[in-house]
Amino acid sequence: MSKTAIFFGTGYEEIEALTVVDILRRAGEEIEMVSITGERCVTSSHGVTVEMDRQLAEVDFNSLDVLVLPGGMPGTKNLEACEALMEQVDAFVKAGKLVAAICAAPSILGHHGHLQGKKACSSPGFEDQLAGAEVLKEPAVTDGNIITSRGMGAAIPFGLAILEKLQGKEAAEAMAEKIVFQL
Repeated sequence: MSKTAIFFGTGYEEIEALTVVDILRRAGEEIEMVSITGERCVTSSHGVTVEMDRQLAEVDFNSLDVLVLPGGMPGTKNLEACEALMEQVDAFVKAGKLVAAICAAPSILGHHGHLQGKKACSSPGFEDQLAGAEVLKEPAVTDGNIITSRGMGAAIPFGLAILEKLQGKEAAEAMAEKIVFQL
C-alpha cells in the first residue's frame, strides 16, 4: 500500500478533505491527516474542528507517496503560505510523485507552474489561476502525476481518482459500488 498525507490549514473545506481520508482508509491505504498550523486540531471553514494525526514538523516526506491539498477558504491560502509544505509540493511534482488538489487548491499548482501543458480543473472562478493548463470542467482530472478536482460536489470522484491511481481502475470501481456512488 501507498502512504498519503493530506494537509489541513485553518479554513479547509471539510467534505473535500475528509472524503479523501475516508475513501483511502476504506481501501486499506495509509493516510495521515497533517496540520500545518502547529496545533493538533484544525478548524474548517464551516467551524468543524478535527484532530490531526500529525503536525507538519513530524512528517517524514521521504516515506510518502502522495500529497493531497484540500480546498476551502482561507484554507487554500494558508496551505500556499506554508513555505515548508510548498517546498515539498514542488519536490514531489519534480520527482514525478503524485500530488492531488481540489477546489481552490489547484490554483496553488498553477501558481507554482506545475500545470503547464497539463489538463486540469478547479473550482469555478479559479480557472484563470491554472497557468498553462488546458482547463476542463470534469469532476476530477488526472494528468500524469497530478490530479485536480472542482470542489465539494466532486469530492467522491476526486477520492476515487486518487484510489484509481494507487490501486487501479477495478479497485476504484469496486469502491464506488461499495459506497453506492454512480461513476
